[in-house]
Amino acid sequence: MTEMVEKLRNIALVAHGGAGKTSLAEVMLFDAGVTTRLGRVEDGNTQMDFEPEELKRNITISSSFHQFPWKKHRVNIIDTPGDQNFFSDTRTCMQAADGVIVVVDAVDGVKVQTELAWDFAEEFSLPCTIFINKLDRERADFFRAFNEASEIFQPKPIITQLPIGSEDKFSGIVNLLTMKAYTYDENGKSKATEIPSDMAEQVESERENLIENVAEADDELLERYLEGESLSDDEITAALKNGIQERLFVPVLCGSATKNVGIDLLQDYIVQCMPSPLDRGDWKALDPSGEKEISVSPDPEAPFSAFVFKTVADPYAGRLTIFRVVSGTLGGDGNFYNTNKETRERFNQLLRITGKEQKPVEEAGPGDIVAVSKLKETTTGDTLCDEKNKIKFTLADPMPPLISFSLVPKSKGDEDKVFTSLQKLLEEDTALQVDRNAETKEILLSGLGNIHIEVTVEKLKRKFNVEVDLNTPKVPYRETIRKKVRVQGKHKKQTGGHGQYGDCWIQLEPLPRGEGFEFVDAIVGGSIPKGYIPAVEKGVLESSQRGVLAGYPCIDFRVTVDDGSYHQVDSSEMAFKVAGSLAFKKAATQAEPVLLEPIMAVTITTPDEYMGDVMGDLNSRRGRVLGMDNKGKNQIINANVPMSEMLTYAPDLRSMTGGRGIFTMQFSHYDEVPAQVAQKIIEAVNKEKE
Repeated sequence: MTEMVEKLRNIALVAHGGAGKTSLAEVMLFDAGVTTRLGRVEDGNTQMDFEPEELKRNITISSSFHQFPWKKHRVNIIDTPGDQNFFSDTRTCMQAADGVIVVVDAVDGVKVQTELAWDFAEEFSLPCTIFINKLDRERADFFRAFNEASEIFQPKPIITQLPIGSEDKFSGIVNLLTMKAYTYDENGKSKATEIPSDMAEQVESERENLIENVAEADDELLERYLEGESLSDDEITAALKNGIQERLFVPVLCGSATKNVGIDLLQDYIVQCMPSPLDRGDWKALDPSGEKEISVSPDPEAPFSAFVFKTVADPYAGRLTIFRVVSGTLGGDGNFYNTNKETRERFNQLLRITGKEQKPVEEAGPGDIVAVSKLKETTTGDTLCDEKNKIKFTLADPMPPLISFSLVPKSKGDEDKVFTSLQKLLEEDTALQVDRNAETKEILLSGLGNIHIEVTVEKLKRKFNVEVDLNTPKVPYRETIRKKVRVQGKHKKQTGGHGQYGDCWIQLEPLPRGEGFEFVDAIVGGSIPKGYIPAVEKGVLESSQRGVLAGYPCIDFRVTVDDGSYHQVDSSEMAFKVAGSLAFKKAATQAEPVLLEPIMAVTITTPDEYMGDVMGDLNSRRGRVLGMDNKGKNQIINANVPMSEMLTYAPDLRSMTGGRGIFTMQFSHYDEVPAQVAQKIIEAVNKEKE
């Protein structure tokens, strides 16, 4: 089993959308003989993109999995989304990989999402390799793409291959590790050839650079190299592998996925130089209490442990749970323990995922990516293990949502059906959030962008036959006061028999923003009996839920009850509750009430050239810029912006920056709404009431 683990590679393909990840996966499967024809993204017939929503848009929406044999090794590939709307799935699934191929478009260079994927790789300490793709395209430029990557990425990229020809003349690769050249026919078949004479000088110079860089990973090798000794290909490859694993540098390879040029060399490189689960070494975990750190070795003989990094919700087949085995060996059926849910789970069949199909397997060991169906409790992020050896892996959180819509069922009475169907989609897509807002009585669906939400609505219809309309959500405004006042609230009602009598004097005063509500009992001498004071507080609180300006909850105020009177017979808790409510309404009207709006803390990353447009747009949204920073060729802007101005920001930023700007936001605080804006909001609320 150890030998099998040694010969396993788990590789995530990451990049900005459109760089060619899916085409690369497709041609790898074809070259390895797994498929008999080459699928094309444009034709909607690839192995990796098969969901109707993916075929409709020609993009990867959900990470897909496949494997192929290559030179007595087994390579698992994870084809991840490159679109900002679905990038949380990329982050989650990268945790199951041992190495990353970062695909860079030779025409467009490095884009924002590529940089974000690079940051994820750094976060998970994953060794990276850059593959410069699309060298056959018009305006493709290998060195421009390489120089751009060198400016942006750390650790430093180093060239290990050079292209022969460019654009429509691109025909082959020079491998600097072996000093061999290969040309390719139209079927992607390679043939060893002489290094072109016009490239000889360049090849020699780049080979020198390569050996210098690689030798840095091995002190003894560096010493021998500096003394003028020649190094063997095997020594250079071993040092290269070591440097990749230690994240000292990032090799750069090149080719064209659609023309099938250089892909066989990339596959050779994956099995020779990218790490196996054994090379990856021990994993960090915690004991079930979450206090003590434990090292988990990728040993087939160790107790079983795995983590769930993806769930697929299928209305017919049930829930499919995908996990990576970290240690031990799992048989084709049996049970395991879920540490997060503290429960035992039973499964009948172990499955390997091959595109849209699943194939039964007899067992899975360290590094294997497998699935089981119909687990009752298990969801994404859970740890599975041997019950006698409980541990817990800590996985990265999904990316925070950026945009929300309120969902209105097309069929009356479908609210519960919408909610339960959405809960199933939430198991599949951890970047979605669903909320029932009690205040606005809306079902809110939040995600990473418009397309993310639209795709979710399409899945709702396709998988669960539920149709909804999308509306802009209502903003949860608040009200507060600016002035201290003292008023009387008196409730006196005489009917046949017992009457009702409650009388209280309250002081209403503002509190600093974020302080909430405070109630002070300052009654002396028993002018209101102790038993009735909580009723006054209850009346104030209930009344404050509907403010006097536009009916929004009132916040950040203190109420002090300091006097009052009562009637021996007619006073009751109910009467004092009404008195408290009347007192609050009267006081709030006199205390200069104002409208507050939620302010979001927003961080925007945009290429330099769009900086002016983004800043101008922020000003038009009443945004306040707090600071700026630069990272590579990107600017990072931190700002506070009212939530009402950010409801459609995701698509607006995308069109402003040609899809290259990204942002995150979270609630920061409440702030006063400018008078002219507040007036419009109040008028709109009153109109709605009519």
